[in-house]
Amino acid sequence: MQLKKISLIMAILSGLSACGTTPNSTQPPTNAQSQLSTPQIVQDLDAAALYKKGLEKDGAARIQLLYNAREAAITEKNWQILEQACIELESKASVDHVQNKLYVALARKELKKYESAHEILQSVAQKLKLPEHKAWHQYLTGSIFASQNLPKKALVHYFKSADIAQQNKLAIAGLDSEVWAALQQLSSYALERFDRGSVIQQGWVKLAKYHQVYLGSTVQLHQAMNNWQRRYKNHPGSFIIPTKVKSDINLAPYQATKLAILLPQSGSSERLGAALKNGFLAAMDRSKISEIYFIDEMDSPELIERSLQKIQADFIIGPLLKSNVVKVKSSSYVASSPAIFLNEVDESEAERVHSEHFYFALNPEHEVEQAMVHFLAKGYQKPMILAPDTPSGQRLIAHFNQQWQGFSDTHPEVGFYSNSEDMVKVITELLEVDSSKTRIKEVKNLFRSEVESETRSRRDLDAIYILGDAIETRLLKPYLDVNVSTFAERIPLYASSRSYSKQIDKTDKGDLEGLYFTELPWMLPDAVNERNLRDTYSRLWPEQADIEQRLFAMAYDAVNLIPELKQLNKIPGKEFEGLTGALSIKEANQIHRKLIWAQYHKNRIRLVSLDERPPTPLFMQQAEQ
Repeated sequence: MQLKKISLIMAILSGLSACGTTPNSTQPPTNAQSQLSTPQIVQDLDAAALYKKGLEKDGAARIQLLYNAREAAITEKNWQILEQACIELESKASVDHVQNKLYVALARKELKKYESAHEILQSVAQKLKLPEHKAWHQYLTGSIFASQNLPKKALVHYFKSADIAQQNKLAIAGLDSEVWAALQQLSSYALERFDRGSVIQQGWVKLAKYHQVYLGSTVQLHQAMNNWQRRYKNHPGSFIIPTKVKSDINLAPYQATKLAILLPQSGSSERLGAALKNGFLAAMDRSKISEIYFIDEMDSPELIERSLQKIQADFIIGPLLKSNVVKVKSSSYVASSPAIFLNEVDESEAERVHSEHFYFALNPEHEVEQAMVHFLAKGYQKPMILAPDTPSGQRLIAHFNQQWQGFSDTHPEVGFYSNSEDMVKVITELLEVDSSKTRIKEVKNLFRSEVESETRSRRDLDAIYILGDAIETRLLKPYLDVNVSTFAERIPLYASSRSYSKQIDKTDKGDLEGLYFTELPWMLPDAVNERNLRDTYSRLWPEQADIEQRLFAMAYDAVNLIPELKQLNKIPGKEFEGLTGALSIKEANQIHRKLIWAQYHKNRIRLVSLDERPPTPLFMQQAEQ
């Protein structure tokens, strides 16, 4: 998440200029001093003009104008000029070079040159003498972690900056807003882990906990805020309450009573629509919705619009098919109504998303990202990925590779297969078993007598990830077992939810021993608390296909998400435990799923908890090394 809340930054940076002067150095005058010596015409110029004019001067006049340009650039948020002015000042002996480096790091962070900004902060880490410099160094370091979606690591630095600022009576502009933004990224469990340390830190964390628990409950949130203010007088979070928290007190959840649902009721996807309808109707038992209307999403835009206008629903769910999502978004009724679309938004539309339109898709990319995070947390360097040679398989491999390169300088081994015969060839080539067999043959030809031998596979692979369906996975797993050398450690095997099938699993588990996979809680035994719902479903539809079962769970969650949407959208760290996984709202109003991990163990399936610590970007790893 990019944090751009630096509206007061000029004040603190001007203060840093004044306070950052060491007794033995000569520092250019601050803005107040500049008014005594700088002609009025210079003061009226913008940052770019001041910078250009400074380059035309020499000596003290040059330095003075570059300082003016630097301060004007901060006021204007002209980060390019700020960077250029600081670079020009680097060669001047009279400049506080640590302070100037911090300015450069700020400029590059705002220009999204995060790697360069981080390198600068690393280079001056041992040269920090003044409290102002130390506080700003911690703040900027935290900002870079926050920009990389690492709020926990960002908060470690933010709280250090806040403590230094409090001890030395400093004001770090932007810090309070960024602390609050980072805290809202955390789950309730993570907040609990942070509830320690200094009074400043504990005050912030408790404020975030109250906000997360009571958001949408006007009376309780108001009471919690009053209690917090009495306990933490003069805390910097007090200034957040009027602008951030109090504005949320009346954030009431959606109170939908009349629901319009668009789903396929004709054509080739009619079966999928029927599965969704079952899920929607099942969810009605626990919902406050009193009326529900189904519309065929395959109808013409004009007919859909007339139906919606007639129904006058206060919430819309659907359509399912992406082409129909695009179609119904042109509806004037949809444009003015809150809605959950059962598909994802195109990247080209991500920046133009309606604030009350949400996108809920059973997106396989979420699983790929989840597996990648686990691989990095485990320290795997060389995973091997096997996928069908289809557009879907190629898309998921490309997505994994793109994400992986941001965190590792290694390249995963990739194998595409077209059929069962192709699988053997792909595996033996990737594991280099064919090369081993060739060497064995050469040795046997060299010695006329009998030679005992066993093929060896390559040893640099540390994980194998299968993106095939249930049948393909059951073919691939035995091939992998027999082709990995007995001299090597067992390579852990992972798969996506496509590898699991409730129907096939009833009779065929044996060959999957040890395999880890991600899956919807609804699909696994004892993974959800809705035991009665699962029993009723199995009794009513015992032979339904896996895709229909997943769509049932998706529809059930969509209805139950309605009263949770505003809170999920306001607090990025908040999750809703659904049948399809732990649901949260990310960028562009997309509902993100975190699935559960399971493993085949002794002819049964057991739920497991795997390490999923957020990875550190590659450039940060390299800087630390």
